[in-house]
Formats: sequence, structure tokens, C-alpha cells
Amino acid sequence: MTILGIETSCDETAAALVKDGRRVLKSLVASQLEVHKPFRGVVPELASRAHVERINEVIARTLKGHGSAVHAIAVTTGPGLVGCLLVGVTTAQTWGWVRHLPVIGVNHLEGHLFAGLVEHPNLKPPFLGLIVSGGHTELVIFYGYGRYRRLGATRDDAAGEAFDKVANLLGLPFPGGPAIDRTALRGRPDAVAFPRAWIPGTWDFSFSGIKTSVANYLKERRRKRESTADLCASFQEAIVDVLVKKTMSAAAAYHLRSIVVGGGVAANSRLRARFLQAAHRENVNVYLPDLHFCTDNAAMIAAAGFYKFRHKVGLHNSLSVDANLPIRSWVKA
Repeated sequence: MTILGIETSCDETAAALVKDGRRVLKSLVASQLEVHKPFRGVVPELASRAHVERINEVIARTLKGHGSAVHAIAVTTGPGLVGCLLVGVTTAQTWGWVRHLPVIGVNHLEGHLFAGLVEHPNLKPPFLGLIVSGGHTELVIFYGYGRYRRLGATRDDAAGEAFDKVANLLGLPFPGGPAIDRTALRGRPDAVAFPRAWIPGTWDFSFSGIKTSVANYLKERRRKRESTADLCASFQEAIVDVLVKKTMSAAAAYHLRSIVVGGGVAANSRLRARFLQAAHRENVNVYLPDLHFCTDNAAMIAAAGFYKFRHKVGLHNSLSVDANLPIRSWVKA
């Protein structure tokens, strides 16, 4: 069974074809980087317009040579920017009506967990998922397809949001996460002892404090000698430290031997290296998606859609969007 996935939750216009929930036949992403670069951030109205301009072409290119083999359409219904989500949902419903195909609503966060599944055919539930992106930082137990338990989430800034804001403070180019990652390669991670917010007794995260700490440090920087590279490396290490240690602790507490990391920040080179080191040390399996599947893509949406279609869940003639849609189970234990 082949599912067409459509993803437009933020600033990536994406479509993909996935067979049987695991095999990616084609995955295309039209980036809006140049649209938003002058504003050093995503402008919702411009993002929505760009989706309108590009989405049909991206879908047509994805379907080329595979059109008649599609059995259903999966589309992101939230969380995300409302205007962007509406473009994707409206387009999916139109294509579904024209081709007489069922349309499945998929949670974007759920999709990030499925990004590991499309690349690793031997990966099976249960596992611990870390969703770490520009808008979200969450720890979720993936008990089975459609059965989840959220352990913790960020109480303020998401990790990716902190990267972008600190990059702005340092005058680095947009997008901030990759810019900090590149710059940090030339710096010392122990140059500045930025704070770590552990929030004992919970699996929650907090990254607003480190952003403030960097801002305060920069005000006094005339008396310091650390380079921008050292600041980037030290800031990045503080973020990565919390993400890796808290995730590994949660896996141990719930006796889970497999960890899936998804979301844009999963592309960070230091995070990937630290997770692999920790996995070797603790004898657990850590699954890191290819860089293409770290950022927003439609293959992960199609993969999640396959399992919902198989369970006959989420099939609606009229889908609604939710900018703050939480991840939740859709099958009973």
C-alpha cells in the first residue's frame, strides 16, 4: 500500500510517497530559506503564500511515475502555523476528491517519531522518542503504533528556538541552528560555563534561562576574551548536555533499550556525536535519521498515515487544523 504524504506545517513544502509505512519511494522538499532569510525568521504570511505557489508542483513531481499506485493521502493537521496547515489540508482534500482517495490527518510531532521508522526497518516499538525542533522539545514513549505517553516537554523555549535566538544575539546568519553548529566546530565547549536547567523530579526541559545567560554574558564581553566560536561551542554544549543526559536517564528509568531522535535539531553534529557516545557507553540503541529526515518532510507523515489508515483512524471528509495539537494516542492499550 502506497501513501502520499503532504507536509506544510511551517516553512517547508514537502510531498513524499511511502510504501507499507517503511519504504520511501520518493521524498521532495521545496525550501523557503531564501524567502525568510532577510527577516531572520519565518514570516507566517509569506510562508503560507509560498506553500500556495509551490505545493501542486511538488506533489506532481512526487507522483510522476507513481500516480496510479497511490491508495491514500496523509497530511499534517497540526501543530504548526495555521495558514500553512490550511494550505496543506485544503490541497490534500482537493487531490483526494479528484482522485477518489481517502485523506488521513496526521500529527506533525507523531511524524517525527516515524522518521526513524522509515530509515530503520528493524526498529520496532517500544522505544523512547526525543522530538527536538524549533518549536518543540518532548520526550515520548512510543509503546506501539498509535500508543504514546508524553513524559515531558519544554516549559518555555524549545531547543531549536534557543539556538535561533542565540544566533541572532551573536549576529550569525539565518537559520541559526546550523550557523551555531558550524561556528562551534572551531570553539571550545568548556570555554564558558553556561547553566543547565535540569528541573529535578520531572522529564521537562527549559532553555529560556541559557538564552538570557548568553545575553547577559555578551553585555560584559568587553572584559572577556572568548571568541564567537567559543561562545557557540559552550552554548551548544549546555543544550546538548541536557538533551542527552535527560533522554538517557528516562530510557533507563523506563527500561527502554531503543531511542529515536527526531526533529530539526537532530541534525546538530554535536548532539548526534554525544548520543552515539552515550549509546555505546550505556549499551542502548540510538536511531538518528538521515539529515533529510531530521527537518520537516512528508515521508514521516506518509509513514504515520499508513498505520492510521490500516487501523481506519483519522479518515475524515472534512479535516480541521490545530496550531497547538498535542501528541496523543489514537488506539486503546
